[in-house]
Amino acid sequence: MSKFSPVIAARAVWQMRVRKRPFVLSHAVNSRCNMSCSFCEYWKQQGGEMSLDEIFRMLDDASSFGIGVYNAWTVEPLLREDLPQILAYAKSKGMITSLITNGKLLKERMNDFDDLDYLSVSVDGTKSYKEIRGMDFETLLDAIMAVKDNLKNPLLMNCVISGKNLDDIEELIQLARDLGVKISFEPLYEFRGINEDVWGSLGIRDVEKYRCTIDRIIEMKKAGYPIINSLTYLRMIRELKKGYNCHVNNLILDVTADGSIEHCRVHRELLGNVKDGIVDVWNASRDRQKELAKNCEGCFFFGYVENSLMYDLNLEVMQHYEWM
Repeated sequence: MSKFSPVIAARAVWQMRVRKRPFVLSHAVNSRCNMSCSFCEYWKQQGGEMSLDEIFRMLDDASSFGIGVYNAWTVEPLLREDLPQILAYAKSKGMITSLITNGKLLKERMNDFDDLDYLSVSVDGTKSYKEIRGMDFETLLDAIMAVKDNLKNPLLMNCVISGKNLDDIEELIQLARDLGVKISFEPLYEFRGINEDVWGSLGIRDVEKYRCTIDRIIEMKKAGYPIINSLTYLRMIRELKKGYNCHVNNLILDVTADGSIEHCRVHRELLGNVKDGIVDVWNASRDRQKELAKNCEGCFFFGYVENSLMYDLNLEVMQHYEWM
């Protein structure tokens, strides 16, 4: 398990359970990408980006609000040249820092992670990887091997399970163990606005094969392989049926590249902008956030699900979910 800090845990409990505010700032640090994955909607919606000074002001505000974790992601954060300054500033505000990347620029930016606590790399297959992502798997693997030993905590490989990579999953788990890194899984989310032909090709259509694959992940989890997902989550995604109460509004503050505050990755409903003050936007939108969470049909993004289950004090998840 990653290092456990009683101080951080106490801060998180106070922020989320007592103050009823999110502890994580999930920031789409830019709106550009160096890939054009067919299943992704974000690279198709390039827009404005906050300046470095605007991001610093947001982090000041977020710190006063009680945020304890800063996560830089989408569309491809390593395209942002001033990323090291952003991470350093977040660290100076007492925040844990994390980053989600497609890995294409890992080797080029490998000296820019001094203020990064957690690194997550999207690895959606081995033999199927090039077809899914458009890049040779060996290039990505070489980059992962180059950076993994220079990190403060074990690198995380995150695999989105689709109809294309079911035959690669066991090999990926074996690879994670051999490399000494961790791995997480979540099923592909079929975003609206993406061509139906894409989902016909990538979507989970062979449900029996998919369930057999999840059963194998569960077996390997029980055998001690470095899979971070809880058994509760894995059993839930096996059936593809929502089995949790969503608490995303109590967990994560979702901010887009231009500073807009959205409810979550699924609804993407605009709540306000950081320039209007995080506290003011948060207070003004509380009723709407609760309504959206209550009526949501549910997703399977593991960060939302696992942490919502922990929020509800699910003992198995608290024992076996092994990331932050």
